[in-house]
Amino acid sequence: MIRPTACFTYGSLMCEDIFRAVTGQPCRTEPAALAGYRRHPVRGEDYPGIRPAGDATVDGVLYHGVSPAALARLDAFEGAHYLREAVEVRTVGGAMVAAWVYVFHPAQAHRLAPGDWDAAAFKRHGKVRFLRRYRPTGRSDM
Repeated sequence: MIRPTACFTYGSLMCEDIFRAVTGQPCRTEPAALAGYRRHPVRGEDYPGIRPAGDATVDGVLYHGVSPAALARLDAFEGAHYLREAVEVRTVGGAMVAAWVYVFHPAQAHRLAPGDWDAAAFKRHGKVRFLRRYRPTGRSDM
């Protein structure tokens, strides 16, 4: 697989304002899906994590043209609870695209709750809490 320049997001980073604040970079987006993974809530948090699950698919947002500097900022944002992996995602048009994705670290799997994470509930209720909690000190752009 080639080194991706796209990033597949499935949680808080699906919100373009959060993605742009974290990476410092606007990107072209499109809906996409990642087969072979399942998205779970993280206990005590408003964001999710994914882990391999052969029978599942995760819907999300694909960001194109993510720079190395933006990836470094994403690595720092995701921290030790996630591993960045290269995968292939399917766009709504049916194209397969190489992308980076952040998978929940297997050693942290005990923090994942059963069931599916609810993106609509995050946008309605969790996003405000998330922004309060994770806004870097002194930054007003997130």
